[in-house]
Amino acid sequence: MTLDKVHQYIENLFTSRSEIAEEMAQFAKENDVPIMEPSGIETLLQLLRIQQPQRILEIGTAIGYSAVRMAEALPEAEIVSIERDSERARLAKKFVLKSGFHKQIHLLEGDALEISDQVAGFGDFDAVFIDAAKSQNIRFFELYEPLFSASACIYTDNVLFKGLVAEQSGTESRNVKQMLRKLDRFNQWIADHEEYHTVILPVGDGLSISKKK
Repeated sequence: MTLDKVHQYIENLFTSRSEIAEEMAQFAKENDVPIMEPSGIETLLQLLRIQQPQRILEIGTAIGYSAVRMAEALPEAEIVSIERDSERARLAKKFVLKSGFHKQIHLLEGDALEISDQVAGFGDFDAVFIDAAKSQNIRFFELYEPLFSASACIYTDNVLFKGLVAEQSGTESRNVKQMLRKLDRFNQWIADHEEYHTVILPVGDGLSISKKK
């Protein structure tokens, strides 16, 4: 059985989503908005259920899909989510309000590299989910590291980028090649980090999980 068939089999087992999550996923599909792949989001949610963080920071809201899914899975957690694109931030506010989790999810509009002082007002974070500009993963990590709690787990999505980080075909565009180099640099950097234990799971588009030693 090929790896693709294994992934498809697993994804077919987890097709149940709430009405609002289905609506958001359909909107994302119809409007080419990137959201986590089914196996990726289900893995993230299960890890968060095990961890039970009290406060979560999400870098890269998009339309709020993952934030809503996290709120559904962890009704006691406070979620702070950052989005720099004004239209996506507007849509996220609309969907979060419709979901009923608007008191649990705090949406901040702005560049995550520029509003760390504002984020710091919420306190330390037990879980951090990085799902924004892939070339900035190291900068996101280092900038927000002072806000990680002592037991924090950091989850980073898209670290394998359709498998191209491990095996490039040679036909990628210049921009894609540059991004792949930066993703590989992040993977090597976090794997060698002296202060964190890290694993990368080949689920969804590649999910990195780092925990303070």
